[in-house]
Amino acid sequence: MNRLVENDEFFSIVSGKMSNRSSMLHIMVLLKYLGSYENDASLQKIGQMMGISKGAVNECVTHACSAILKLHDQVVKWPNEAERKNISA
Repeated sequence: MNRLVENDEFFSIVSGKMSNRSSMLHIMVLLKYLGSYENDASLQKIGQMMGISKGAVNECVTHACSAILKLHDQVVKWPNEAERKNISA
């Protein structure tokens, strides 16, 4: 997944400054956030685990989601009629 988004603009410029956080960190934080529930999904807990602030966790999640959603047309497709028939069988 990282290879698909590592060159996205979200990972090169943050608030007019060069980001010191890699695309891989963004993806790892997003996956941890999506894979957590209840208290483990708090930005503060994820930040402590990853060694970043809760604001940085929020930024990572937002940027990673935005970069991944840009790939929608390339990676998400609706099955054609033959594929739908095969799936339903």
